[in-house]
Amino acid sequence: MEAKKLNPQFEDLNSPETFIKHIHGLSEALKKEPDTSDLNEVLKRLEVRATDELKPPKIAWVQENDNDTAILGTLGNFSLIIGKAKSRKSYFINIAVSAVLNKDLLLNQFAGRLPFDKRKVLYFDTEQGKYHVQLALKRICRQINIDIPEDLKVYHLRSKNPSERLKIIEHAIYNTDNVGFVVIDGIKDLVTSINDEAEATMIASKLLKWTEEKEMHIVTVLHQNKGDNNARGHIGTELQNKAETVLSITKNAQDKDISIVEAEYCRNKEPEPFAFEISEDDIPILVEDFEIRTETKKNKFDISDLEDYKKFQLLTEVFSKGESFTYSDLRIQIQIAYKKQFQKPLGDNRAKELITICKNNDWLKQEKAKAPYFLGEYQGLEDQNNFF
Repeated sequence: MEAKKLNPQFEDLNSPETFIKHIHGLSEALKKEPDTSDLNEVLKRLEVRATDELKPPKIAWVQENDNDTAILGTLGNFSLIIGKAKSRKSYFINIAVSAVLNKDLLLNQFAGRLPFDKRKVLYFDTEQGKYHVQLALKRICRQINIDIPEDLKVYHLRSKNPSERLKIIEHAIYNTDNVGFVVIDGIKDLVTSINDEAEATMIASKLLKWTEEKEMHIVTVLHQNKGDNNARGHIGTELQNKAETVLSITKNAQDKDISIVEAEYCRNKEPEPFAFEISEDDIPILVEDFEIRTETKKNKFDISDLEDYKKFQLLTEVFSKGESFTYSDLRIQIQIAYKKQFQKPLGDNRAKELITICKNNDWLKQEKAKAPYFLGEYQGLEDQNNFF
């Protein structure tokens, strides 16, 4: 039988001497400095100039309250959701995915803003089995009242090893048309160790690369340490440093049925804290007045019980900082003034209730609906001496 001939480009490597020379040549070539002209081209592409006309990133989803909007995620960035085990992080993901898929405002507070050409959503779960991942999918369907979500693809990756999960996710991201929103529920399962600095840097770099190149938003989920509220390991530190938004989810100490969502870090305007619980239909619903509901009897306090002159004192403290305030700024300033005067926080709902009381007493004035508020006059002459 005739021996199979080598590829012509390797025919001169038949002898040991020529092969060794070839390997030596490759080694020397690798030692050479990189072509500086290539690096110069890279620098030109990466330079940011003051004269460049750059548009802000497109919005993925938002929180809307009292005509005020807080951005929860934009295309080209990723966010991090942290919480203790069983704090209902996956139920919060239910809210996020439902919001971006829904055409209307979800739970009277959340809205998706994905562009028309970025409507596809990918959802990867690394921890649960196929049955429980399907339950999460069905919750989303019930939340937005649809049978089959055409723009959503859900995958369970528990049976795969870390490197396989990483490859599968990357493949799906780069081979799904119009993808705009991705969830990775269990980001730690893409590495072999949460305390490996190299792996942590690699994952953060992947997230930054994927989100920028595909112009999409990624939501990642990670456990907090058992002993404190920090995200676990080097991977947690790295992701917190690079994330656009970091939200924490905590079970309420007085009522374990309630989970509270708060912003830990935001590049955009910080969203308002909110609480949710699970309905009989196994979907997350918002808790109204959760500050009141979760108080102990010992600490229970009704803002309407505060003396009128003390309410007006809070307003005078607020309006010493400015002549007028929008509703949102007024609420925040009232909370600051209350904490300063009484050395304890005032919840959002109670601050809003106080604004309503003050409006009803004409202590707060507006020129027209939705206009800024300014200070009215106090009519309680019998309490006048309390102001001086």
